[in-house]
Amino acid sequence: MKITSAKDLVDKVLKDIETLTPEETKSRIEKENAILIDIRDIRELWREGTVENCKHIPRGMLEFWVDPESPYSKNDIPVDKNLILFCAQGMRSALATRSLKEMGFPKVSHVRGGFIALKEKGFKVTEVKKK
Repeated sequence: MKITSAKDLVDKVLKDIETLTPEETKSRIEKENAILIDIRDIRELWREGTVENCKHIPRGMLEFWVDPESPYSKNDIPVDKNLILFCAQGMRSALATRSLKEMGFPKVSHVRGGFIALKEKGFKVTEVKKK
């Protein structure tokens, strides 16, 4: 039995979610006070840094941290807020965006090209130190 490839899964999801360019991302942050969320693993942040003023929610904990009824809830992501997710290149964030949409977050999108694209387009990167 053949499984669906990760690429095919992402391609399918991309048809149903909103994908932003880095320029559109910047505009949403400035005009709509959108929350930019880095879903990469903490080790990626230690190696490469992250976008200044973004929030870090690791992909593996995303659904649990944003669910107010979860024992892991961080209770600091309003459902009606404009959320923009990014990962390294835009694949994990596409799947995560779909997941948050399914949970009922109406204004969630992701960045095409992820952290790499944001960095290339001049988003300020800050160092993340190990704790």
